[in-house]
Amino acid sequence: GCGNGWVAKEFLPKGKQNFSLDISVTNPAIAKKLYSSEKHFGIAADSFHLPFNDNSFDCVIASEIIEHVFDPAAFVMELFRVVKKGGSLVITTPYKEKIIYYLCVHCNQKTPANAHIHFFDEMKLESLYSGNDLESFKYETFGNKVLIFLRSYIILEFFPFWLWKIKDKFANRIYDKPVHIICFYKKK
Repeated sequence: GCGNGWVAKEFLPKGKQNFSLDISVTNPAIAKKLYSSEKHFGIAADSFHLPFNDNSFDCVIASEIIEHVFDPAAFVMELFRVVKKGGSLVITTPYKEKIIYYLCVHCNQKTPANAHIHFFDEMKLESLYSGNDLESFKYETFGNKVLIFLRSYIILEFFPFWLWKIKDKFANRIYDKPVHIICFYKKK
C-alpha cells in the first residue's frame, strides 16, 4: 500500500534503499515517478504472497492497510517473514475504530465505509503474531480526535514533528481519544 510514496520521500534522502509495493500497478509507478532514484523500486504484488526471500528487509512499513485485509494474522506473518533478524515490522492503523456500514444499492448487503473490515487495539495487534522469532512488540497511540476534528494539522504541518507530538500527548491527557496506533514487531 505505498500510496503516493511518502516512505520513499522520507528515506531516499537518507540513502536508504526503498521498495514501494502495492497490489495495483498504478501506485508503485506513481511513487517511482515522484521519487526517482536508483535505490527506489516500484513493485506490484500481493502482500499475502510477497516476491521476496525470507529475511530480506531491515524494516517493513504497512501504514493504514491491515484494516482492509481479510486475514490480518496471515498478513502480519507474511510481512514478518521478509524482515531481517534484528529488523522491524511497523504497522499503523485506526485505533479502536467503530466501523460504519452502509447498505449497498447494487447487492443489498451491508458494506463497510472506507472498506475497513477490521478494527484494532493494542491487544488485538499483539495477538496477531507470536512466533519464536518475535523479540518484542511495542505500540504507541496518537492523533487526538479533537485536534483532528479542529483540523489543527493544517497549522502543525509547518512546525517540527516533536511539537506536534507534544501537543498531541497533551490533548490525549485532557481528552483521551487517540485515533491511530503504531506498533513495532521486532525480530530476534
